[in-house]
Amino acid sequence: MRLLYVEDDERLAKAVKRGLEEERYAVDWAMDGEEALFQAENCSYDLILLDRMLPRMNGMEFLQAFRSKGYRTPVILLTALGTVAERVEGFNYGADDYLVKPFAFEELLVRIRSVIRRCSGLANDRVEIADLVVDLDRKWVCRNTRTIELTAREFSMLEYLIHNRDRVISRAQLIGHLYDDSFDKDSNLIDVFIHKLRKKIDSGSPVKLIHTVRGAGYLFSATRGEDAV
Repeated sequence: MRLLYVEDDERLAKAVKRGLEEERYAVDWAMDGEEALFQAENCSYDLILLDRMLPRMNGMEFLQAFRSKGYRTPVILLTALGTVAERVEGFNYGADDYLVKPFAFEELLVRIRSVIRRCSGLANDRVEIADLVVDLDRKWVCRNTRTIELTAREFSMLEYLIHNRDRVISRAQLIGHLYDDSFDKDSNLIDVFIHKLRKKIDSGSPVKLIHTVRGAGYLFSATRGEDAV
């Protein structure tokens, strides 16, 4: 999952960014509202972590501008301003959740998972597709009673495919949601990960879930027939 983190406190931002990356999130960092708005309009993010008190354009101004243009990317406000009136204002401007500083990093992770799950239409952390069972919170995968061991990156890719099941996802979209802007887009790493993930998920199962769509990308679906390759 790819996040945009907007925070002008450099020390805090670096610590939170490092922690999120250790949890296998791809994180872009902006230090002010104007820079954040530019990035949010030009990149695809699964979620935005937004400080309320920012230079050049504060969090409320960012939300107003962002939502007025029709963007629906979920936003969690992170701020020391925690009165009821301030929280209500944040929600009225389009925030999806509100976390008061100082916060525990573990709570931030829970809020991120909860908002992404809610906005993607998943009712809970446990997903069942055909004979595949995935616990998104525990990062546990099982198919036909067989536990499947995935690396952190493989699980991130599977999670993204599940969130977008029955929709064709391009290679560029996978890169954009799994890596930050420093990733070499000419690398074949995505293709390698797909190959390894498909082998682990689909090997030995009559119902194939990960499909290659020729000239378009990849599809996660239990209802599609043979790959269009």
